[in-house]
Order: sequence, then structure tokens, then C-alpha cells
Amino acid sequence: MDRLLSNARLMIVSDLDHTMVDHHDPDNVSLLRFNALWESKYRNNSLLVFSTGRSPTLYKELRKEKPLLTPDITIMSVGTEITYGNSMEPDYGWVDFLNQKWDRNVSETEQRPHKVSFYVNKEKAHDIMKALSVRLEERGLDVKIIYSGGMDLDILPQGAGKGQALAYLHKKFKNAGKLPINTLVCGDSGNDAELFSIPDVYGVMVSNAQEELLQWHAANAENNPKVIHATERCAAGIIQAIGQFNLGPSTSPRDVMDLSDSKMENFDPAYEVVKLYLFFERWRRAEAENSEVYLASLKSVCSESGTFVHPSGIEKPLHEAVNSLKTCYGDKQGKQFRVWVDQVLPAKIGSDSWLVRFKKWEQSGCECCRRFDLGPCAPDMVGWGWAKQPHNNMAILE
Repeated sequence: MDRLLSNARLMIVSDLDHTMVDHHDPDNVSLLRFNALWESKYRNNSLLVFSTGRSPTLYKELRKEKPLLTPDITIMSVGTEITYGNSMEPDYGWVDFLNQKWDRNVSETEQRPHKVSFYVNKEKAHDIMKALSVRLEERGLDVKIIYSGGMDLDILPQGAGKGQALAYLHKKFKNAGKLPINTLVCGDSGNDAELFSIPDVYGVMVSNAQEELLQWHAANAENNPKVIHATERCAAGIIQAIGQFNLGPSTSPRDVMDLSDSKMENFDPAYEVVKLYLFFERWRRAEAENSEVYLASLKSVCSESGTFVHPSGIEKPLHEAVNSLKTCYGDKQGKQFRVWVDQVLPAKIGSDSWLVRFKKWEQSGCECCRRFDLGPCAPDMVGWGWAKQPHNNMAILE
């Protein structure tokens, strides 16, 4: 939360399952498109917030399975847990707030300190919610009951929920003088409805939104021009909303077929890093032409005196590192292989020099992991100079 010195240009608050993540898209096409757009155009001056019904345990499992970026803020367990940054530091002020008029003694893993969850058949949900509400009120508990996804019933403190968690964050940012200039909320199910009720936010219901959210919208926000029902699924619908609301760039680098032709008026180090690793993925998947032209273009922006330093301590000239890519052309053809970069943060260190820190991830098969390659096919150079450390990647661009 302290990463930005001024107001975020855009804060995206997105549900995960069936919103940011499309479980019917095994190649994760739309999610990877969003990742490339966010890291190249938004990470440096905006905030990414994941707001999910998943517990921390299930959220971490999803990160191993899907190519998710690292959010600045994570809201979990239907708005009952807020954490910050890589370390997922809890917001204890939110914990204290939720403890009011709440008492529970459930210890199962997926039952959380401020959330009790059940699976309930859709046909029985209405009657069960009505009976539960009466019983809990009789016992003096101030709670809310949320039903979503056609099966998930969650009991939360009255002050909890995805909407209240976002309102809490907005208030916290406002008190610090850092309220985001624009906020875009994104969802697909009933437990996302509260997000769209927060004042002055933009909202997108992805095209695959479930019946309970569409019904809520028809009853409560049908005439709100800031809330749209996208024609695209999941993360593609989020990109669509960014463009439709004019919140910023909405063309992902993954939508650019020939990266060698993607020239920019102003040099953008984050875009260059994203573009390099996208080229590396396409090269190994044989989706880029096996041509000396591409390697020559890459070498043309590498200093002849530049040195590549590998995590193993090995050093070699940058041009030699570029040439090593010849040996791995198409070695991932026909395989589930993807590369993406995360937390791309440029810092200017001279009149025409940039230090760019980032993390590199790879997906091979069904597992996503951080990679620090020791083989000849690691693209450990970018732009005009390069260094790579054991825990983070760094590129020096001049």
C-alpha cells in the first residue's frame, strides 16, 4: 500500500474464479493477455486487488495452478480477510472491526475466523437462508448471509463482505490522501454484488456472470452507466471494460502479433521487459518465425560491451547470450508452456538509464513456478544491459 507515493491511476478490484480466472480456458489466454497489459502499462502507477471467496489456503493453491500476478492487496474469505503485498501482511484494524458482535468456535480449515461456509442446493437455499437469519438474530448475532455460485452459502459479520472491505480500503486511502483516481470492480456471482454498490466506482460483470448477479443488477443498478455487462468472458471482459470506460490503454502486448514492429513514441522500460519475455515464449513455442532478422533486431539494442550475469555467477557477452537462443527454437512446440513477468517496477537511475526489477514465472503443464534457468535458453538479457539475482530479476536499460 505504501509502494505508490501518490494516488493510484487505476485500482482494479477483481474476483478470481470465473472472473479473472477462466476455468474453461486451459490455455489461460485471456488471463495472460491481462497480465501482459497490467505489467507493461499499469503496475508502476496503479493497484491490483484480488477479492475472492477463497480462504488463504485455497488462494495459494490457485496461484500454483494458474498464471496469476502478485496483487498489491488480497481480500479473501468473502471480504473477511485483508492482506498486503508479497508477505500477505494482515490488516489488524479490519480484524478488530469485524470482531464486534461476532462469536464463533469452528476450527475446520476452510472455516475462517470471520466466515462460516456451507454448500447448499439451489432449490433449498431460500428457505435455509430465511431460517438461519431468524435463528442467528435470536442469538444476538449481527450477521449477513450471502449465497453465490448456485451452491455457496456464507455467514459473515454484518460489517464484512467484499463491498465493505473495499469501502474500508477506500476510506484508508482517502485518510492517507491517496484515494485512487479510478476504481474498476469486476465480478461474476452473488458475493460480488456489494462491490458494485460502492459509490463512484466503475464496474464490469463479465459475460459469463451468474444469474444471481444479473438479477441483483437488474433490481439495483440497471440505470447506472458506470456498470456494464461485458460481451467477453473473464479477464477479457475486464480488458474490455478498461477500454470502454477509457481508464487507460487496453491493447495487450499479447494482441500484437509482430513484436519487432511494435514501436513506441516514448521509451517504456516495463513494456520492453514484457515484450522480451513474450518473444521468448513465442520463440520456444515456434510461434515466431525462425529468422535471423529477429535475433539481429534483439542484438541491435544490446550494447556490444554489455555483459550478462547469471545467478550461477557465469558471465558472458550479451550478444553471445542472444545467439544462444538459436539452440532452443521450437523446443516447447505443442507443449503447454507459457512465460510471464510479474511486479515489473522500473526506476530511473540516470538521464537515459533504467533499473527494472521483476519476477519471471513459467507454466509447464499444470504447475506455475518462479524460474531461474541455468540452461542456454534463459533470456537473461533485455535492452542494453542485464543482471539477474537469486531472488529477483534486474534489467538495466539505457
